[in-house]
Formats: sequence, structure tokens, C-alpha cells
Amino acid sequence: MKRELICITCPMGCRLTIESDKTAEKGYKVTGNSCKRGEDYAIKEVTNPTRVITSTVKIKGGILERIPVKTDGGIPKDFNYKCMDIINEIELEAPVKVGDVVYADVLGTGVNIVATRSMERV
Repeated sequence: MKRELICITCPMGCRLTIESDKTAEKGYKVTGNSCKRGEDYAIKEVTNPTRVITSTVKIKGGILERIPVKTDGGIPKDFNYKCMDIINEIELEAPVKVGDVVYADVLGTGVNIVATRSMERV
């Protein structure tokens, strides 16, 4: 198995090559990375890819009709659409503070959906 990726851990965008290697400590050989984070990213991307989801949810009683939210960690990539279905059903009441958990333990992942903006009640 050999894959080529562009690392998104930092702005450098290293071009990575990852291949199975039974002699390597983690079972994979990664080349092209400028730092250790690139190696960790590549191995995670081929073994268990995750994504942070950002979106907006409805809010009542605020100055706007929607408020931005995100997952506070990565969820398995296969859960993205299921997570968006949950986010689309959420309706909040103002006031909301940045960092408030608006949905706990999404899809049993241990990851929460949190507000990324505060909004007072009008």
C-alpha cells in the first residue's frame, strides 16, 4: 500500500508519501514530512481519518437567526453526514456563550458540538 497526501497540519503543506512497512515502529514509513506532526497526520489519515465539522444552527431570541458551531474534536470521517443531520435539527435559545456545549457526545464519539460565538438575548 502506498499513498500520497498533502499534510494539512500546518501551513507548509508538505507532500507526504506513506507506505506499509512492517519493520517500522508504527507499521508505516512516511517520507516528505518536515516535522513529526506530518508523520502522525499521515498515519492517522490512512488508519482512522477524522474531521472537525463546522456549521451553523438555528437560534431563537438572538440578534441573528443562526449561530456558528463546531465539533470540539475530530469525528470519524464516515460520520460527517450523520453529524450534519444532527446539527440541522438543533435549535437553541439565546443567550449562548462561546464554548457552550450545544450537543454532547455526538454519535457516541465523545466529541461535543460547541458554540463558537456568544449571542445575547434581545
